Amino acid sequence: MAKAQFHKNQRVFVRPVGTWALVEHVVPHWAKGLDEPIRVHYDCGLGREFSAEELQAEEPVSEQISSQTERWRVSRARNKWQPTEDCSRHPVPGTYPVVVTGTQEWGGWRVPGAEYDLDPSRIERQARLIASAPALEAFAKNLVEWTRRSGEEMPTALADLAHNAQDILVRIEREG
Repeated sequence: MAKAQFHKNQRVFVRPVGTWALVEHVVPHWAKGLDEPIRVHYDCGLGREFSAEELQAEEPVSEQISSQTERWRVSRARNKWQPTEDCSRHPVPGTYPVVVTGTQEWGGWRVPGAEYDLDPSRIERQARLIASAPALEAFAKNLVEWTRRSGEEMPTALADLAHNAQDILVRIEREG
């Protein structure tokens, strides 16, 4: 007798293929006269059904730094390599963005002056994006958790978004 070890829309690592996938269907194999299936396979949308031994459940990611407590911000630093008159096309002439990622004003992300001068608008956008990263991470985690709790009644498009969010979160944790 077999019991299902995974459920629909659960994210699993498919060992033979070497990729992450969502369980699309739980496929029990029944025998006449038995109350439980003799074996259970899982359809992950990869061309064939997989047994439980070929799949690995996702392990919870340890929370070393909470994205809820991170407060990154964009501050401005004085542009030392050019006078204000020479950089009038910059969004804030005479300054460049600095993303402060710590509690002191000096820690964080900065851009070389020559790179900033090439495309100031692009660098300003990058600074805002980096400063928003903790909030985006928290949003992705909440989406994944909500998807896990909601069960099988979920549009496929939303499940795909949660799957993409989980992939991004795994990449953040593993590619330090």
